Amino acid sequence: MLPDIKSLTREEIEAQFTAWNQPAYRVAQLLDWLYARRATDWEAMSNLPKALRETLRHNFTLQTLKLVRKQGADDTTQKFLWQLADGALIESVLIPANPALYGEASDRHTLCVSTQVGCAYGCKFCASGLDGWKRNLGAHEIVEQILAVERLAASDERPATDKEAPPAPSAPPEPAPTKLRTSFRTVDNVVVMGMGEPLANYDNLMKALKILNAPWGGGIGARKITISTSGLAPQIRRLANEPMQFRLAISLHGATDEVRNRIMPVNKKYALAELIAACEDYQKLNGRMITLEYILIAGVNDSLDQIRPLAALARHLFAKINLIPYNHVDDLPWKRPEDAVCDAFLAALEKQKVTATLRREKGRDIDAACGQLRLKTEREQLSARAPG
Repeated sequence: MLPDIKSLTREEIEAQFTAWNQPAYRVAQLLDWLYARRATDWEAMSNLPKALRETLRHNFTLQTLKLVRKQGADDTTQKFLWQLADGALIESVLIPANPALYGEASDRHTLCVSTQVGCAYGCKFCASGLDGWKRNLGAHEIVEQILAVERLAASDERPATDKEAPPAPSAPPEPAPTKLRTSFRTVDNVVVMGMGEPLANYDNLMKALKILNAPWGGGIGARKITISTSGLAPQIRRLANEPMQFRLAISLHGATDEVRNRIMPVNKKYALAELIAACEDYQKLNGRMITLEYILIAGVNDSLDQIRPLAALARHLFAKINLIPYNHVDDLPWKRPEDAVCDAFLAALEKQKVTATLRREKGRDIDAACGQLRLKTEREQLSARAPG
């Protein structure tokens, strides 16, 4: 199968264009069509010579995501179910402005993206891995989630933001390009917390994020990109050596091995001591604050005896804690704690002098739990195809 053009960095495209004896400015024109104008076919790239468009067509694909379902919540959170080229389904979630969700100031629009079809790590409370792991996403499939959401926003009469897209690069006079709306960008922040374990797809993830971060690509600052992991210690150490200052979030969900072993099989391979050591190495190299994600599950990790070990861990790592009340998943027994329990948990943490927030979960009135909409849709499709 031909590689997708959005899986290439600028340097790789430049090398290919040099091999084709194309002038350097053609690279800038192509990148403008891909990332500023978000073109979906070669013919739209009208200021590229027809011969070059044909050469590109015969050497690369230009895949797009097919929107299968879109759900909107009362708080304007939007969940997207996408179909990939091979028919597999993944999810993305666009989260509206929220004070200091993951950024340093008030976030504007944050997109939560997936990195795998399914998940192999089997967290007991999560819908993403209920049907197992199918495959990793390619770099282009991660990048395309952002572009697809922005295309949908660009087709809306009411733009989500008025943030200007990067200007088109200067080039020798060419025929006027097909008009596409590029006057605003929708996605300001990216959190890699959708379907899959991001650090298990390390190489494709890093390539995608570098494209999204580049000024010629997505133009999203590294500090506005957060990578989550359930606790893959070797990959955390590898991430610490990356030159880009991406943020790190640990899907902790338990401050003791006893709790994590119950709900997170990954802890049996990388226990808390190993995970903490990897986080210490990460901080020594880049000094960035880590976020500890903690989903509150009734009767599992929401009792006040978890406060002291959780607070001690946060102080040790100079980390902030993000409390998230559990979203129910069909076929799973776990329940969301009462609001009063969540509030008491937050108050007890604050008394321990650690930085903690309680996320009043956005998208609660849709299939908010990650992977749930995909699972529901796949089962509906299977039922529809069943005989009789």
